Amino acid sequence: MTLLPITAPSSLLDVHRLDPEAGGWGFRVDHAVATAAGDTYVLTGLRRYRGHAAGSADPAEQDFGYQLITRYGSDGKPTATTVFGQAVPGGGPSAIPERDGTTLAVLPDGAVAVSSKPGSTHLLSPDLDEVLASWPMSWGWENRQDPAEDPFAASIAVTPAGRLLCMTSEYGLSNWAGAHANIVAVSEPGTALGPGRKPVLRAVATLDARTDHQSDTDAYAHVRYGDKPVGRGNRPSPSLTESLSELTGTSGSLYGYLDSTMTRPAALGDDLFVVPVFGKTYRSTNRGQEFSFALVDDRGVLQGRLGGLHLREDSPFTGFDFTVVADPYRARAFHLNRYGLYAWSADGVLRARMSTADKPFKPLVHFALLECTPAGELLLAHRKQRLLLRVPVPQDLDDLAAAVETTLKGYGRERTALKKQYSPVNWLWSDSAATVNHL
Repeated sequence: MTLLPITAPSSLLDVHRLDPEAGGWGFRVDHAVATAAGDTYVLTGLRRYRGHAAGSADPAEQDFGYQLITRYGSDGKPTATTVFGQAVPGGGPSAIPERDGTTLAVLPDGAVAVSSKPGSTHLLSPDLDEVLASWPMSWGWENRQDPAEDPFAASIAVTPAGRLLCMTSEYGLSNWAGAHANIVAVSEPGTALGPGRKPVLRAVATLDARTDHQSDTDAYAHVRYGDKPVGRGNRPSPSLTESLSELTGTSGSLYGYLDSTMTRPAALGDDLFVVPVFGKTYRSTNRGQEFSFALVDDRGVLQGRLGGLHLREDSPFTGFDFTVVADPYRARAFHLNRYGLYAWSADGVLRARMSTADKPFKPLVHFALLECTPAGELLLAHRKQRLLLRVPVPQDLDDLAAAVETTLKGYGRERTALKKQYSPVNWLWSDSAATVNHL
């Protein structure tokens, strides 16, 4: 099955009497991951806001904001959905709060890790019916030293050997309020995350090393550099900000890497990672601003960047599409933005570029790149039609353009078949077959 409908449980839609043809609601697609067996987990957000609904006790009138994870079998049919983020009408509090920037990872034992900024991680059972463990970290302008908090990571990616490539956050960074994603860290081989097991993460890269405002209480024991927790001057050096500024000759430039931001790192293998870093954004256009997809090894050495991109003509700032996904089993990386789909080999050489200005690839502007599967496929989500497209990637990346063109040509035919099956209204795909769990 090349195309999957991104569904919402009909029972949840019914209790709120959500009218797809009315305004005030939204259904977004945040992330997706797949297992080696061919199952797919899709993370979505369903919300409704209407000004007149404030204070209403009627679920049909109430505003709501849920996050959902739906599991699809290898045949493309939804089998289970878990609902969290807020209590459903008549239910208890949600075990997992709603968060922005949430992503998924399937761990080697099959558990599903749900991670969000600034550093919360929750483990769910493969069937999405149980919270196995939680390591929470709440938002705040400063570190409140809450003993109930026990953060792990803001994002997780899994390498072929089962190492966890993580992004973690820090308080007390210069020019930033609150906790800011700042550390790239990796677990040691043979360690595992699970109930009662929280592995040490070894820091391999720091984004920003300006830590004058940090105190000893801002360090987390499980994120370490050398034999001590990361904090103040104990961290990988030079920082990515410093290294990329030197590499690009932009030190001191207003349009350089000072006050830059990084997004979720991707694993190109067990010991090589891609870290997307983009310069400070401004209210005016940011097209042409500095960005880098940095190649960092597990010793913390900057090995270069994914090459072949033009700061303006290939800018991810248009649409703010900074996601890079990687296939660690075949050592390739991919990126999609409003200007094209790009593919690289592990040495950073650009092997394929499909421009959205070319007729066969124009439909790509409607898709977001979510992930790469263990089978080497790309997972793309249509932003409006809420369909998940699997794009097979050939062994030779020189053949990728032909494979993408063929897949896009077949999109309309498969979409028509799904519309006959589900009869969506306003591209809201309702499903009643999957088991629904409220966590």
